[in-house]
Amino acid sequence: MRILLAEDEKDLAEALAALLKHNNYSVDVVNNGKEALDYLKLEDYDGAILDLMMPQMDGIQVVKELRKEKKSTPVLILTAKSQIEDRVEGLDAGADDYLTKPFDTKELLARVRSMTRRQSSFTANELEFGNTKLNKLTFELSTSKDAIVLSNKEFQIIEMLMRNPWNVISTETFLEKIWGYDSDSEINVVWVNISYLRRKLKTLDANIHIKAKRNVGYTLELLDDK
Repeated sequence: MRILLAEDEKDLAEALAALLKHNNYSVDVVNNGKEALDYLKLEDYDGAILDLMMPQMDGIQVVKELRKEKKSTPVLILTAKSQIEDRVEGLDAGADDYLTKPFDTKELLARVRSMTRRQSSFTANELEFGNTKLNKLTFELSTSKDAIVLSNKEFQIIEMLMRNPWNVISTETFLEKIWGYDSDSEINVVWVNISYLRRKLKTLDANIHIKAKRNVGYTLELLDDK
């Protein structure tokens, strides 16, 4: 599942992103409200975690603008403010939940699970392209022939590709969004996981394939002969 994290405290943002990725979420991180709104308008996220006090646009403003755009992405607001009035304001603006800092990481993960479960009532838990489906809850990649459970990294790669079929995604983008900006992983970990995915698609008799664009990146395309 994809989560947008908007937090202007760099250390906290890095810690939360690492926590979410460790728990099998794909995370995009931004550090101001305007950028958060831009991402939420352009991409389909399973949930968003927004700090209340951010540069350029605060969390409540982001939620209000998001709801004006008829986007139903569930939103959890993080804040150092604990007054009831502040919580009510955030919920009235269209936020789904509210968590006061400091918080326990177990509670944060429970809130995220809760809001993404609610979202699953309104949006499909599967992505589909060609004859191939990806279950976002079970990590299963399947066709009518069979189903294979993917590793966390494989899942995040194919999820990005299936959300953006025919569009080129660079190797650097995979590395940054899945392994993280500060990861010590080499770029060849992307190539290795792409190779694993290609084999699994072939095993499933999928009519889609991951095509390499030399020195540019990868696209997910339909096979011409299937």
